[in-house]
Amino acid sequence: MALKNSLLIELKRETDNTRRVLERLDDAHWDFKPHPKSHSLGALASHIVELHNWVADALPKDAFDFKADYVPMSATNVAALIKALDEGYERNKQSMEASADDHWQGQWTLKAGDWVIAEQSRAEGIRFIINNHLVHHRGQLTVYLRLLDIPVPGIYGPSADEPQG
Repeated sequence: MALKNSLLIELKRETDNTRRVLERLDDAHWDFKPHPKSHSLGALASHIVELHNWVADALPKDAFDFKADYVPMSATNVAALIKALDEGYERNKQSMEASADDHWQGQWTLKAGDWVIAEQSRAEGIRFIINNHLVHHRGQLTVYLRLLDIPVPGIYGPSADEPQG
């Protein structure tokens, strides 16, 4: 299987998993924080969606600079998040389909001004900087669901709320 095809499968699977979590959210909980140091539910969910969209927004460039290129997502409700996720998926998919495998093996840099955060291939960027990062935050978001007594969807297998058959 070509590298790009493997990445496209991951893109679809992780987008679907995030959508399942977002569909459980309610605008009434947008400002919920489990702790004063925590992000609000809305801010955390927005960050997850923006991470998904980095596939088309950050990886096509040779470098992504937080100080010059980063624009935080400004969603204000769940419907806007789901719309941004769906539209982003289509952009991400088109961007990936238009690139050759050697593009994904090419060097990519993540930085903040002069500080180089990571230098790696784009394939590593999508897996480690984007997917692992969003999976981590999506896990946090499922804890918010549990604390709000909202049924947690099974993501990589059954959950206590969606037991296996």
